Parts: sequence; C-alpha cells; structure tokens
Amino acid sequence: MAEFTLELNDDQKQVRDWLHGFAADVIRPAASEWDEREETPWPVIQEAAKVGIYSLDFYAQQFFDPTGLGIPMAMEELFWGDAGIALSIVGTGLAAVGVLANGTEEQIGTWIPQMYGDADDVKVAAFCSSEPDAGSDVASMRTRAVYDQAKDEWVLNGTKTWATNGGIANVHVVVAVVDAELGSKGHASFIVPPDTPGLSQGQKFKKHGIRASHTAEVVLEDVRVPGHCLLGGKEKLDQRLARARERAATGGERVKNAAMATFEASRPAVGAMAVGTARAAYEVALDYAKTRTQFGRPIIDNQGVAFQLADMRTQIDAARLLVWRASWMATTGKPFESAEGSMSKLYASETAKKVTAQAVQILGGNGFTREYPVERMHRDAAIYTIFEGTSEIQRLVIARTLSGMPIR
Repeated sequence: MAEFTLELNDDQKQVRDWLHGFAADVIRPAASEWDEREETPWPVIQEAAKVGIYSLDFYAQQFFDPTGLGIPMAMEELFWGDAGIALSIVGTGLAAVGVLANGTEEQIGTWIPQMYGDADDVKVAAFCSSEPDAGSDVASMRTRAVYDQAKDEWVLNGTKTWATNGGIANVHVVVAVVDAELGSKGHASFIVPPDTPGLSQGQKFKKHGIRASHTAEVVLEDVRVPGHCLLGGKEKLDQRLARARERAATGGERVKNAAMATFEASRPAVGAMAVGTARAAYEVALDYAKTRTQFGRPIIDNQGVAFQLADMRTQIDAARLLVWRASWMATTGKPFESAEGSMSKLYASETAKKVTAQAVQILGGNGFTREYPVERMHRDAAIYTIFEGTSEIQRLVIARTLSGMPIR
C-alpha cells in the first residue's frame, strides 16, 4: 500500500510538466476558436493522439498509479488548458471505463481500440446513460433492451440525452433496462458497433459552456446488436439479475449502497477538472491585478482585490487537497465513510464557479469580453455543479451518509 504524501514523485512531476506543456502550447491557443465554432476539435485530438495523450495506455497508466494521484493530476493540467477541448480529449474515457468495468477480456480487446482509432484516423466513443426523464434518478430509465433468443440479438429502443460524443462516436456504450421491476439493478450495458442501423443523433445541444465538446441526444429505434455486445455476457447478467431478485426483499439497500460507492470513487476526477479551470482563471486574474494600474498603482495593492485573490488561492488549494484525499482513498481501498468522493466533487465544483466569477470581477469590463479567457472559463465552470451528479445530489449523498440513511 502506497504511503500518503503531498509530494509528487519524479515520474509524476515529469508527466505533469509534459501535460502542462501540451495544454499551454496546443490546447490554449486553440481554445477560443473551437469555443466559437462549437465543434469537436478534431485537429487537437489528433495532436493528442500523436503524442500519446489520447490513448487508453496513457489513462491506464495514470489510473494504476499506486498513489491515486495520476488521474486527478492529468485532469487538472488538461482542464487548465481549456475545459471544452479537454473534455473532447477525455470524453471517450467514459465509454472505455464502462467497458473495462463490465466487459470480458475479449470485449475489452475488441472494442476499446475501436473507440480511439489511431493517430492517423482518430475516433471517439460515447457513453449513453442519462435520459430526458432520468438524470439523477437513474431508476426512472426508460430505454429498454429485449433479448431475441431466436437470433441471439438484443433489441434496443429509447432516447438518451446529454451524451458526450453522442451520434458522432464510432462506438456507443448504452445503458438500458432489461428488468424494469428491479429498478437500477435491472440495468445492463451494451456495445453498439459502428454504423448499426437504428441509431441516430437527435438534438445537438448549443451549450452555455464547454462548447468545444459535442453533446447530443442519441435515438435508438429497434437497434439490434449481437448477443456478444452485452457487456459481461448473458450468463453473467442472468446470475446478477437472479441475485438481485433474491435480495430485493431483504438486502436491496445494501446492494444500492455498494453501487453508490462505485459512483463515489469516480467523482474526484470531475473535482480535478474543476480545480484546473479554477486555477486557470485565478492565474489570469493574478497576472492582471499585478499589471493593471489605477490611480497610479497596481490594483493588487488594493485590499479589495488582494483579499479576493487570497481567498481564491486558498479555496483552490483546499479543493485540490479534498480531491487528492478522495483519490488516494479510492486507490488504497479506504472506505468513503463520510462520502469523501462527493465532498471533493462538491467543493471543487462550487469553488470553480466562485473563483471564475471573481476573476471576471477583478478584470472588470475586460473580464466580461471574449478578449480575455476568464469569460469562457466562467461559462465552462457552470457544468461542474451539474454533470456527474449535481451539487444538490452531492449534498444529499453526504448528508445521508453522515446520518446513516439509505442512499437511493
């Protein structure tokens, strides 16, 4: 078990500096253009693929960092560059993790390479879970998967929403209901291969922020996928459903809490994204306050500005420490007895919104224009309190964990 430390080792520092350089030299110069275009930044993703950042191998190396700090460190640096472009680079990872977590070795080897493509022909993947009436309330999911035993095929019908890369992905991973009576325990995940008939892109969302990341509805109309596209296989699914039915009366809450613990472990990565955006806005505001003069002196000499910057830096560092603690706990098997994963995501998300707003204020009229990046960062920061569980859901999880109430 790795000992906890706040000091990055030499390998981690090297990776951090490499990522920071890519974010500064490649992502940032392109950020404004792709935000305005509201399109997937394919050339930037291709550059990331060429240097090895856009690949399963890179994220696997960071995921298996024994300190737990590899992923949050990577997320912070990439999102320091730009949140929209960074999400386009890391968004495929959502689908890849879905396959890694639930798929067989054969499925992992077959589908994940197709999600990324290669440096000459990059691909993206989409993870499709949320629905118009089932966001935080996953038990209300309506997309159905019905098994056609005669053809050994699953037939999927429904509409997914808020899908990163939805409709433009080479591979879609779709969560669907196979047994409605079991609620969230009656769900299963399916691979929808490239060019499968019946899958189409619905509405593409024009968003307030993270506009370089493609977000759209995915419509499934009698989509037929082979039996081997059920992640984990049918035998495993049948066994899991049987156990869920047996536990429904007496052990249902225990099963739900175990599932919630899995979500808890993924939330620090989103917190790290928020830290990266907050840090970027703070650095712009700090530099501006040092060079902008009013009444014959830099505005940082005014307490009203200096104290804001002091609070901003303190909150960013506190958010990072919460993210690092939760990431270390998840990697080393420490239980989240106080919902530390949700704590990190909640505090970092709220910090990003607050810090970016303060950065706009410090820059004054300039901060309100697109000539300076804090305007974009402020818009981008709004997403962190919404996706991967809203701030209200995080507070609910934390409160119910502390009180001992069941988390539904």
